[in-house]
Amino acid sequence: MTMILYHNPNCSKSRAALALLEASGHPFIIREYLKDPLDASEIRDLLTLLDIEPNALIRSKEPILKTHNIDLLTCNRGELIELMVLHPILIERPILAVANKASIGRPIERITALVNQYAPNL
Repeated sequence: MTMILYHNPNCSKSRAALALLEASGHPFIIREYLKDPLDASEIRDLLTLLDIEPNALIRSKEPILKTHNIDLLTCNRGELIELMVLHPILIERPILAVANKASIGRPIERITALVNQYAPNL
């Protein structure tokens, strides 16, 4: 069972999650999703693991929304997923996925809880 950290090194919360995982001693993979963007299928899979709708995965205060005149309230599920494919900066971070579960690390304690939940199985 592999842990995957969806990581943005420019984000302090994401860097904190990375440090936490490194300190845990458990193996994990880093996916810098700005350099290696997720496709629509991967985003749908991540939404399933997170058990959330697309609007909960989008950073609603990202400037790109204003500069592109995007109103999230008028977008359907498919459009929101496509927005994240086209503009991965919109994806909330950090996210840790392990087994059949994932968590957004805001607050960072959510990452800790997920690691602790699955650590005996890693």
